[in-house]
Amino acid sequence: MAIKFHHSIRVHPGPWLRQQILEPHNLNVKSLAQHFNVSRQNLSNVLNGHTALTADMAIRFEKAFGLSADTLMRMQTSYDLAQARGHEDQIHVAPISTAA
Repeated sequence: MAIKFHHSIRVHPGPWLRQQILEPHNLNVKSLAQHFNVSRQNLSNVLNGHTALTADMAIRFEKAFGLSADTLMRMQTSYDLAQARGHEDQIHVAPISTAA
């Protein structure tokens, strides 16, 4: 199942997975965590957007639901970059001159 997002959408994949996958399938975090062989707390943290989706977790969703792990990881990276852009004015790094 390929998912295409407009470049301006920056959504943490966790809440999206909860709304688009768990809720329509009437799944709860505890049962899915058992199926994925991960802790309920770990899965809950991802689905609530408190921690990043890892590549391992993305593959678990891919295997269970046919979602593209690559797409989920791009979604996470896009979200992370948008978060960093939100405070980039606080990141002070001078350019490095490469002129000989």
